[in-house]
Amino acid sequence: MKNIYSDIITSWYLQNRRDLPWRNTSNPYHIWISEVILQQTRVNQGMDYYLRFVERFPTVKVLAEADEDEVLKYWQGLGYYSRARNLYKAAKKIMSDYSGRFPDKYEDILSLNGIGEYTAAAVASFAYNQPYATVDGNVYRVLSRLFAIETPIDTGTAKKEFMQLAQELLSPENPALHNQAMMEFGALYCVPVSPACSNCVLKGLCKAYDMDMVSLLPKKSQKTKVTNRYFNYLYIDFEGSTYLQKRLKNDIWHNLYEFPLIESDELLPVDRLFDNECFKELFQGVENIQIKNVSKPVKHVLSHRNIYAQFISISISNESEGLKHFIKTPINSIDKYAVSRLIESFLERNEPIK
Repeated sequence: MKNIYSDIITSWYLQNRRDLPWRNTSNPYHIWISEVILQQTRVNQGMDYYLRFVERFPTVKVLAEADEDEVLKYWQGLGYYSRARNLYKAAKKIMSDYSGRFPDKYEDILSLNGIGEYTAAAVASFAYNQPYATVDGNVYRVLSRLFAIETPIDTGTAKKEFMQLAQELLSPENPALHNQAMMEFGALYCVPVSPACSNCVLKGLCKAYDMDMVSLLPKKSQKTKVTNRYFNYLYIDFEGSTYLQKRLKNDIWHNLYEFPLIESDELLPVDRLFDNECFKELFQGVENIQIKNVSKPVKHVLSHRNIYAQFISISISNESEGLKHFIKTPINSIDKYAVSRLIESFLERNEPIK
């Protein structure tokens, strides 16, 4: 009985699937790159990134031999930069532990940096047609509605329950096609809000539709606590050059570059800036400091965090000892460095300091 679900969804998929480049290959490396990009990124946004990334790093070997800063630069704008760092580490591991050949065993794929059960299953099934069910957010939604499962999907109990069910539904003859169909059905048809249930190919089998519960599923047990942070960036001009630093702490945007930063409990007005200890230490010995502009506050939303930022454009007459600890670079060369989308957006909006 359960195979009827697979038959119906795969039939729907074959008529409605999108033509995506990673679906036209069995290359495990390319499939892996696409899956990592799409973990937190919509397809229409991720497409160009995928194409640029595999053009520059077409093989595991090329990726492993690249400089991490360049890898992060190609990832710039996608966010969740730990994905790029893990890709880089995993590529090096494939070179050292698997002689440069992408592993074909699920357990070995799972052992790579940044790869969880979903990504391992995706690569194993799409590249090698192995019988591992892929359970992403789309599949959670489809299964929770089809079978009216009210177990909150953000719990360990749900993970086991949904994985077992997904594995039972998996077509042993063609797991790759089945997995693609399930994910595509959730992405295009069984959408989070206002799905067209009355025209759904599965409405006769969908328990949530029968019980008028579609809008209530899937359920989550808790809301993520969101914290606010306040960033005062110093965009400094000294003789046509500015200053950058690399974020090395275990924090957001690890290993990306940024302007000197003063983090505070709130955005600092200019009249309080000169009394700030970090500001005074940074510019100690500078004879003339001119505040050229203070940007409008910007809200940058990350998972679990809201970043409120302002960019303070400053011109200085001489270089302080404090600034010598930063990377001095010509203003017109900033684009060589991988920066957060927040800083990239600022640079796109602003001309050099005058």
